[in-house]
Amino acid sequence: MKQIPERLSALHDVMKKNSIAAYIIPGTDPHASEYIADYWKEREWISGFTGSAGTVALTLTKAGLWTDSRYFLQGAEQLKGTGIELMKQGLPETLEIIPWLSVELKAGDKVGVNPQMFSANAYSSMKAELGMSGIELVSIDLIDMVWNGRPALPSNPFFVFDTKYNGKSAKEKLNTLRAELKKAHANVFVMSALDDIAWLFNIRGNDVSFNPVVIAYALVSDEKATLFIEPEKIPAEGKEYLKAQGVETASYLDIYEYINEIPSSKAVLIDGAKLNRSLFEAIPQGCVVRNTMSPVFKLKSIKNETEIKGVRNAMVKDGVALTRFFKWLEENVKKGELSEMSISNKLRDFRAEQELFVGESFDTIAGYAAHGAIVHYRATPESNFVIKEENLLLLDSGGQFFDGTTDITRTVAMGTPTIQQIIDFTLVLKGHINLATAIFPVGTRGSQLDILARKAMWDLGVNYGHGTGHGIGHFLNVHEGPQSIRMDENSTTLQLGMITSNEPGLYRANEYGIRIENLILVVPAEKTEFGQFLKFETLTLFPIDQQLIDIEMLGEKEIEWLNGYHSMVYDSLSPALSEEERDWLAKKCAPIKIG
Repeated sequence: MKQIPERLSALHDVMKKNSIAAYIIPGTDPHASEYIADYWKEREWISGFTGSAGTVALTLTKAGLWTDSRYFLQGAEQLKGTGIELMKQGLPETLEIIPWLSVELKAGDKVGVNPQMFSANAYSSMKAELGMSGIELVSIDLIDMVWNGRPALPSNPFFVFDTKYNGKSAKEKLNTLRAELKKAHANVFVMSALDDIAWLFNIRGNDVSFNPVVIAYALVSDEKATLFIEPEKIPAEGKEYLKAQGVETASYLDIYEYINEIPSSKAVLIDGAKLNRSLFEAIPQGCVVRNTMSPVFKLKSIKNETEIKGVRNAMVKDGVALTRFFKWLEENVKKGELSEMSISNKLRDFRAEQELFVGESFDTIAGYAAHGAIVHYRATPESNFVIKEENLLLLDSGGQFFDGTTDITRTVAMGTPTIQQIIDFTLVLKGHINLATAIFPVGTRGSQLDILARKAMWDLGVNYGHGTGHGIGHFLNVHEGPQSIRMDENSTTLQLGMITSNEPGLYRANEYGIRIENLILVVPAEKTEFGQFLKFETLTLFPIDQQLIDIEMLGEKEIEWLNGYHSMVYDSLSPALSEEERDWLAKKCAPIKIG
């Protein structure tokens, strides 16, 4: 982009005026969001890089963009001619940002950051690390001084998310939250995470892509709850609704004034991993600050009966849409006119025909052949492969319905699969089934189960680099915590009502990728003399491609699970299908004979 060098020059000018030797610009927003409004796309504006993960750091003479292997090719292309160097994270020769700055700067220099864009925890960590080199970290918003023509913040009104879908009123949730604050010996809770706010107040919106959230802050105390939101975003019915739930409103940025006025005798609860440094700095010095995981983060991860029932409904609709899509794909691929982008659009059309559909839950990943090996691939006009009757297609997609959020990955053979593809697919399937059938005691963490999905692969020296499972919201963010199933340690235990993905994969660079993803619900197993045990119920409804399975590699119990799963898929979806669609699905769900 021709404007990038000019923008960097303008930024250098204000850095000099403010005695700032270096500046760090992340690709996030004040709410620690995965998807952000255009107003906050500071990193994209200064660099031209559009990937979802990446941070720019620059001195007066050098600039770099740090991103991971998913974006090496994209980064190299988008940074051409900008003067910004691609810094490939994860490679041994690449220094991380703070060590790089420690080399480039000298003691006494100042590094500036916009404190709205960093969590309180991240800011403290950077400050301490830079301090070891005698470098000072300062809070200063320089981008706003140079970004001419900056987009406005979204002004879309929110809508009330009916209790017939979510099962609990905002008033009930606030009472539960206040009980949690009491347990934490806190008087006031400062909230900034958009999905936490949307869940607590039962409001939804369309301020960012894919996640139906509303840009707002909130304060909840023993006596009152205040939603900080721009007045034009409150619809007429929203005013009455919030009043009835005992919620007051104030303008979005008034939160700073409200925080400043918290009496010093009060204990303030924050989630330092989410709350931005700017809001943290507004807390009066005398207040006790309790920095812990947001109680709302934990509460919303456990779905109630109404939410679970809604997700089951959404899964049927998703399965019907996918059945129609894959049948259409098989019938049309031979024409040679289908591409990764066109099939993504067609899948969206099939989902949009379903009742209560709102939109996609993330950008569809349609990775054909070699593109399937790029874990977070997104087709562009430049990369858009034509789908042929050969190799594998990996399709990771999801929908937002009023009654639930879906996320499913299927890998299908577009032609006759190779022996290696069949072996690889079956290894992934074995891992998927092994996790799906796990029985585990109460108190088990996701990191303790992750090996179940990897064991068959590890036995052959094969692995995958991403997590096995993430939590998922209810008509909310497709990626939700605090639970996860991955190798990294996570102290959150898996509890009844949590919904998590089950998505092992295997990727052969420049050849193909394989991933099988279903959503699974934690349900009771049995109670024995050794305590209560839990298990998973698979919620997602769509067949697994049997062309890619080596039956000889599966044990009897694995085949029983697959047959039982396919029987459930057919029974659940067939009532909503035409005769022709039922026949197609019946073939895909045909049982495998044992012995």
